[in-house]
Amino acid sequence: MSCQHLTDAGAVEVGNTEACPDCVAIGNADWVHLRACLACGHVGCCDSSPYQHATKHFESSGHPVIRSVQPGETWRWCYVDEEIG
Repeated sequence: MSCQHLTDAGAVEVGNTEACPDCVAIGNADWVHLRACLACGHVGCCDSSPYQHATKHFESSGHPVIRSVQPGETWRWCYVDEEIG
């Protein structure tokens, strides 16, 4: 792993991982998987979801690393370097 963002990303407290709060706020219940920002804990839906809120959070915040919050998954993704860790 050569991505410094992934190396530097720590653990962050993540709130509710049962729903995408951004989707709920607009009345959408059609998300696929959820991702959590490792800088602030924001939970958003994945790029397979219609609104792609995890990526939109990266674009608006600049927070580079997310992790899957799906049961049994531990991978992380850096948007800047497009690397998985």
